[in-house]
Amino acid sequence: MQQQAQKPVFPEENRAFGLSETARLWPADRVERRAISTLTPSARNARQHTDAQIGQLMASIREWGWTMPILIDEVGSIIAGHGRVLAGEQLGLDEVPVMVARCWSEAQKRAYLIADNKLTENGGWDDALLRIELGDLAEMGMAQLTGFNEVELRELGVGVEGLPGMPPLADGEKSPFQQMTFILLTTQAETINAAIELAISRLGPPTDADENKNQNGNALAAICSAYLGEQ
Repeated sequence: MQQQAQKPVFPEENRAFGLSETARLWPADRVERRAISTLTPSARNARQHTDAQIGQLMASIREWGWTMPILIDEVGSIIAGHGRVLAGEQLGLDEVPVMVARCWSEAQKRAYLIADNKLTENGGWDDALLRIELGDLAEMGMAQLTGFNEVELRELGVGVEGLPGMPPLADGEKSPFQQMTFILLTTQAETINAAIELAISRLGPPTDADENKNQNGNALAAICSAYLGEQ
């Protein structure tokens, strides 16, 4: 006689099956408001927040409002969100959204205090896609709200009319090569591009003997050498 198959176990019918007490009391299930004055920064918070970063967080809150609750324990000690609380205070906010991590051990709270910051840092970027997105946002006047500062945006070539074919050197100077970025008026950029195109037509493509295989760089160096020779 064939044994009758047991009814499948579906997550929606057994949501608590096999889960720890912490998982069943998932903090993000409930968001509430608390007065900032009732929240206490953790004395173990090793993450530092510069004035510049707080300014960026303030700008973000002004633009989008409050998008991520502060994580606290039952007594109001901050586990994650110290920077956002500082930004909220400087904006003059009385209350902020919070979620409470209930039944967490002291070890869990201390570990998450670090993990909340470090796990984000462990991610990477698709540099090519990042340049495209930041470039588009720069044209919309939104690039500064992404958290990238002016130096970082320049290094990515964002907001600057770059020369075609210029390879990125993401780690800065790579001896004997250097990546150089210039901010030009449109008419200046047109003049330089025209001069580079003319120099390329005369120099021809790079050969195996050329240390620099970038024809734009070779052309610009040749133009500058000719100018210096006339001085």
